[in-house]
Amino acid sequence: MAAETRTPPSAWIDAGLTALAAGGPDAVRVEVLAKALGVTKGGFYGHFADRGTLLEEMLVTWERMSTDLLFESVESEGGDARAKIRRAGLLAGERLLPIDLAIRDWARRDPAVAERLRRVDNQRMDYLRSLMREIFTDEDEVEARCLLAFSLLIGKHFMAADHDGRSRDEVTELAGALLLGGGPVLEPGSRVPGAG
Repeated sequence: MAAETRTPPSAWIDAGLTALAAGGPDAVRVEVLAKALGVTKGGFYGHFADRGTLLEEMLVTWERMSTDLLFESVESEGGDARAKIRRAGLLAGERLLPIDLAIRDWARRDPAVAERLRRVDNQRMDYLRSLMREIFTDEDEVEARCLLAFSLLIGKHFMAADHDGRSRDEVTELAGALLLGGGPVLEPGSRVPGAG
């Protein structure tokens, strides 16, 4: 008889993060996650004492993905500071944004989550500052550009405005070029190379 394969804790955490991104912390339910994983909920309790333990492990995982793993991924590709800032923005947007937005909403109602979010945002801002200092020397300018870049990454997803014939990606690329003080700034009516 073959040994039963247990669903690893990381699978429960990943399923929990997916549910969180889709519906907030109330969507993270053991029964729902078990169904999504195609297992019984009994296996859950072999790894986690309760739902609260899972939520904590999800936050730990998100924090590591949002800081250490993100920074390592950006640095491993090399390049100058502008390339690293762009890469960090792309990776954060592709991999983390849905989870980030759910955690930001959750943090409005939970002080412990808000404190963890503050810690993650501070680490991200510190990393961004270190890169911006390679481009700009004035500390006030560095801080302002970091705030604008971080706000662009998060805030653009809350805007519903049209962009006068340009796509959101094109305008984001323009904004990034302005923030980083380099790269092409488009003429009216032109398109960003590679933008969709």
